[in-house]
Amino acid sequence: MAKYAIKKPKRPSIAIINSPQRFPVRRIYCVGQNYAKHIAEMGGPSKAAERKPPFFFQKPSDAIVASGQTIAYPKLTQNLHYEVEMVLAIGRGGEFIAKDEALEHIYALGVGVDLTRRDRQAEMKAAGRSWEIAKAFDNSAPVSNLIPVEDLEGGIPSVATISLQVNGIICQCADLSEMIWSPAEIISTLSTHYRLYPGDIIFSGTPQGVGPISEGDYIRASVDGLPDLEFTIGGSRVLN
Repeated sequence: MAKYAIKKPKRPSIAIINSPQRFPVRRIYCVGQNYAKHIAEMGGPSKAAERKPPFFFQKPSDAIVASGQTIAYPKLTQNLHYEVEMVLAIGRGGEFIAKDEALEHIYALGVGVDLTRRDRQAEMKAAGRSWEIAKAFDNSAPVSNLIPVEDLEGGIPSVATISLQVNGIICQCADLSEMIWSPAEIISTLSTHYRLYPGDIIFSGTPQGVGPISEGDYIRASVDGLPDLEFTIGGSRVLN
């Protein structure tokens, strides 16, 4: 048995509804700009550019936060934004996955919020640098409990309301059908850049309506038919 020079870190995992088992997280992939109205609200190109190939970024696996937690307001920002997304949990790996086979690689679905330090992102964009500091920070990936695809009535949804509330007020509301790139297309394209493995999760993009959140705000994120995600933004302190 291998001996480690320091204490071996615990592997992050996500609860699975109606099961004592958990989903171990290997990597977190995120899709950028997958809803046209969100591209527009961020000052992006016109609809003529909608079908450009998707681009991807990553968050560290230990950025996962379970539903019901209080998240410390992060350092290095005065403009923390929410972005609700459907999350795909990969149960079967592969590379160069065909689009018509891609959905077979999904084990479960959930709801996530891509927390973003928007002021840091703007600075990086202006300097022509990577967004990593704006996206890949501690506790930046809250995710709901997962529901296995086999337990989903009607299978993986392509038409369903995706929404986010802040303190009971609806701030984001759209439909999964508005995605520029479908889950199958996301998986197929991502697998040409990286070999996917069981334990990978994919944030599939956010619709319009993103905005700031502050200390004390309560966030509830939903996709019809999936477990809700709830969390609160606390002060500059450790996660509960």
